[in-house]
Amino acid sequence: MRIDNLDKSFDNQLILDNLSLSVGDGEFLSVLGPSGSGKSTLFHLIGGLYSPEKGSIKIDGENINGRRGFISYMPQAPALLPWRNVVDNVLLGQELSGEKDREGALRMIARAGLDGYEKAYPHELSGGMKQRVAFIRALLSPQPIICLDEPFSALDEFTRLDMQKWLLSIWEENRKSIIFVTHNIEEALFLSDRLIVLSQRPASIKKEFRVPFTRPRDESLVLSEEFLQCKKTIYKELAVHE
Repeated sequence: MRIDNLDKSFDNQLILDNLSLSVGDGEFLSVLGPSGSGKSTLFHLIGGLYSPEKGSIKIDGENINGRRGFISYMPQAPALLPWRNVVDNVLLGQELSGEKDREGALRMIARAGLDGYEKAYPHELSGGMKQRVAFIRALLSPQPIICLDEPFSALDEFTRLDMQKWLLSIWEENRKSIIFVTHNIEEALFLSDRLIVLSQRPASIKKEFRVPFTRPRDESLVLSEEFLQCKKTIYKELAVHE
């Protein structure tokens, strides 16, 4: 996907200013920025909920400005349908696209450690379990790009780390392109191939970092000197723009 020279305003207030970025096939890209900098607006534009005043959003060369159905989106809240059980929630994205792989869904549910919960309803699941179901739904949807909007921000630290490791283990098998919005520098470094820093509103891209760590990754990485140095560098960049 490629975004070129994107502008978006609301009530005559510029939110995104000449913003350009790209995400490659199978790349994990994180977006960091101050609160209110326009990260969610960017996702709404990519998802076709809004149209930009200027610029283009293209997937495989096709302009998708203002068009829906080209990306799979996972919001901060899991957004599971309460009247559907786990397997039916997982299959929702496929159903909307006219295809349904129940056996594949059951395999992924088991891979997520939810074996035995296939017929459970959302109110019977913990926060981490709900997030796993929501991510499997996004992963199994036919769209080639997944947008994750701070999916772990409401989880406690231990559950968050567990979810990060689980997400990477599942993603390594599938390698769909991911755009991941987070406020957490450590999370962005641990998960990503590359990350970008947005400025204050109106948002533009102020800095891009190529993450130097090889895959697969484990939690010991976050205690390494190189990781801590990268974290410090990005923190300074964010502090400059706040």
